[in-house]
Amino acid sequence: MSSPDTSGGILTIDLAALVDNWRELKSHLGGAGCGAAIKADAYGIGASRAVIELARAGCTEFFVALIDEGIQVRHVLNEQALDANIHILGGPLAPQTMIEHRLIPVLNSLSDIDAWKNVAPEHAADIHIDTGMSRLGLPPDEMDVLSNDPGRCKGLNISHVLSHLACAEDHQSPMNAAQLQGFTNALKNFPDCKASLANSSGIYLGPAYHFDLARPGVSLYGVNPTPGKPNPMAQVIRLQGRILQVRDVDTPQSVGYGATHRVEHKGRIATVGVGYADGYLRSLSNCGFGYFGEHRAPLVGRVSMDLITFDVSDVPEGVAHPGAWVDLIGPNNPIDDVAQAASIIGYEILTALGSRLHRVYI
Repeated sequence: MSSPDTSGGILTIDLAALVDNWRELKSHLGGAGCGAAIKADAYGIGASRAVIELARAGCTEFFVALIDEGIQVRHVLNEQALDANIHILGGPLAPQTMIEHRLIPVLNSLSDIDAWKNVAPEHAADIHIDTGMSRLGLPPDEMDVLSNDPGRCKGLNISHVLSHLACAEDHQSPMNAAQLQGFTNALKNFPDCKASLANSSGIYLGPAYHFDLARPGVSLYGVNPTPGKPNPMAQVIRLQGRILQVRDVDTPQSVGYGATHRVEHKGRIATVGVGYADGYLRSLSNCGFGYFGEHRAPLVGRVSMDLITFDVSDVPEGVAHPGAWVDLIGPNNPIDDVAQAASIIGYEILTALGSRLHRVYI
């Protein structure tokens, strides 16, 4: 196992902040429930730890993409004598396995509905309506078939009817209202069934989008669900890299692969032991930044597998020295700022976090 003394980077995960974020989101929902999307290893922070804290805080509905993820979560909950519903967004690929581990499949097509009805109609299942994403879910033509054959779902134990918003982070997008109307119309085929539409940003679109259950995901982990406005979420992760070497440089020297950064004057370069193998993405080459204490320094040169380089010419030598730590994601450079610098989204930052990082849970 890694330790702070043997790792190039430390990833600190604040589980209390995670729970605070869930409670903050729940506070906007009135009487609706608040679930949690914990797919992709809880967006990179560790599903085994996240699910315990969220379940203890009162979360009873968890959403993952894959059956394997659901089995892992069920195992963790069982070990802690906790119980919750686990929904599998990817559908009923292995019915007997899902039944064995008490997983709730999301039925994404008429063929899924027919197959599940034949296998285990008494076992809870969700039905997913596609209202505009054109990915998973019953498309409009299949919904027309269902509307003309209301007995098609008779006998099914329907947990929730779901859909998913495409543009919830853009409050001005007309697609939000269109999807809401489409979902409301589709629900007429499922009287008395619970419904779920809102994701993280969808919660902030207002009560009309809340229905019975919201399914926040990335905002739980600190990403802003209201772009352009102050982030109501607490920061859950802090990524620090160790300075391995500081050296003097001067023109005409270059830095890193491809010589993409040319030194223009005398200065100092700090080499840090984190790279794209740790999830510090190559798209941050020549546009990322780090904080050495309170001093911001630009990343220069390309991000390589194990190393990144910063121009610390303006950082005091007592702050930037071998063995010291630089904040790559931290109080002064939260996930959203790092993602914006790389022209990507916070999801990519979180889900890329590597296994080599020494993890500290607080």
